Amino acid sequence: MLMAITGQVMILFILIHVLGNSTVFFGGLNGYAEKLHSLPLLVWTARFIMLIMLFVHVFFSITLTLQNRKAKSDAYAVKKFLRSTFASRSMIWTGLITGAFLIYHLLHFTIQVIDPAASAGINADSMGRPDVAGMVITGFQNFFIALIYVAAMVALLMHLIHGIQSSFQTLGMNNDRTLPVITKAGSFAAIILFLGYVSIPVIIFLGLMKG
Repeated sequence: MLMAITGQVMILFILIHVLGNSTVFFGGLNGYAEKLHSLPLLVWTARFIMLIMLFVHVFFSITLTLQNRKAKSDAYAVKKFLRSTFASRSMIWTGLITGAFLIYHLLHFTIQVIDPAASAGINADSMGRPDVAGMVITGFQNFFIALIYVAAMVALLMHLIHGIQSSFQTLGMNNDRTLPVITKAGSFAAIILFLGYVSIPVIIFLGLMKG
């Protein structure tokens, strides 16, 4: 239950985050970032809540994975998956990849130590605001950085495809009538979020958006 609840809170954050990031397409990312930094109490409260959600989610995901493996100490001679999917069987790995990427992402765009020369903290736009958009565009013009982000979003996609429907199922929405709908809706939502996130590095790297 705690994994389901914390997972849904983080999905809500992921949705809000991609909506904010999408302002880069309309020239509004610097204004969005400036507005956020004018509300430090809101920002730090959100960060604290998300840190708790992440800790609880990771702790119980690892605990449950170890418990499941302990309960099945002997490997099956023949494995035949009837209902499980690749996404469900790889949840622990896609979660760990996403967690590692989160650290990289914070170092890149929040702490700004991956490419300090392009840091928004030392570069201003024409209005004198920290040039977050310039930092993002400069970062994604680098093939390896863009590749890291795209690969991480693939892992997030796989995690969400199972995680969204699983969280609702855990909360009791698992009868024969609602589960197929939730499964399809969860996959659709995961794909939309994936496209929203991955479109930014891809479009920038392809040169379709300049700083």
